[in-house]
Amino acid sequence: MLIILITRQIYMNNILVTGGNGQLGSELREIALNDTYYSFFFTDLSNLDITNYKSVTDFIKINKIDVIINCAAYTNVDKAEAESELADAINHLAVANFAKIAKDREIKLIHISTDYVFDGKNNKPYLESDLPNPQSVYGRTKLAGELAIQKISPLNSIIIRTSWLYSSYGNNFIKTMLRLSRERDDLSVIVDQLGTPTYARDLAKAIIKSISHLENDEVEIYHFSNNGFCSWYDFAKAIFDFYQIDMKLIPIETKLYPTAAKRPLYSIMNKSKIIEKYNLTITHWKDSLLDCLEKIKK
Repeated sequence: MLIILITRQIYMNNILVTGGNGQLGSELREIALNDTYYSFFFTDLSNLDITNYKSVTDFIKINKIDVIINCAAYTNVDKAEAESELADAINHLAVANFAKIAKDREIKLIHISTDYVFDGKNNKPYLESDLPNPQSVYGRTKLAGELAIQKISPLNSIIIRTSWLYSSYGNNFIKTMLRLSRERDDLSVIVDQLGTPTYARDLAKAIIKSISHLENDEVEIYHFSNNGFCSWYDFAKAIFDFYQIDMKLIPIETKLYPTAAKRPLYSIMNKSKIIEKYNLTITHWKDSLLDCLEKIKK
């Protein structure tokens, strides 16, 4: 069971972080250990069912929550194709619950969304204003969550779309590549899907910085990832180069690697809006990757 309260002083803003065991939740928890202002409540499915409106309402009332950071999501993209109801319950209906509670209780809401709300057919970085067109159950349920927040329209609420998230915590592309390097002599990796890896720690820092600036009348959408872009093949190569792993990498096109869910071929997002709003300095993906790999190595 995960329910962690990290507190530093008597009078604080109380922050609920859902998905506390995930990559982003874990990075937020690590940052919270050194925070001297906010009081954090980290939860996961074992102690807070976010699809249960009453349970969430009671938790927020009892703990006098001022800000909700919703990191919880159904993220198994392929499995979602067969478990659409569960994916919708977590990615859409639970998000609607948070929006209703945020509006009724006049508390702030930060919701994490995804590049999968787009179809990947752009030829330039996606703007927040670009028309979503998800191609998978995961993407459609995440978009439904976004639309629910916008329809309910709680004050001081934002949606942050991110892409290719990784961390030293949890399961992700880095951990998969390292595991496969111990099992195989060669590895085929997609070369025609372009996006930007996002270090969850960098996103966590941006989220913390945004909290004190949440003063908007309408729900705002922002894009956040690290700077630069690459293919999954480039990403894998950078990982193996760092660890000096002698792995034969074979670049392949998406059409040669069929999956249950369709992936966007182009997931690069324009981050100008969030940089300007919160005065952020965003690190290049290669530099952030090195920081993460150093941490994993230690």
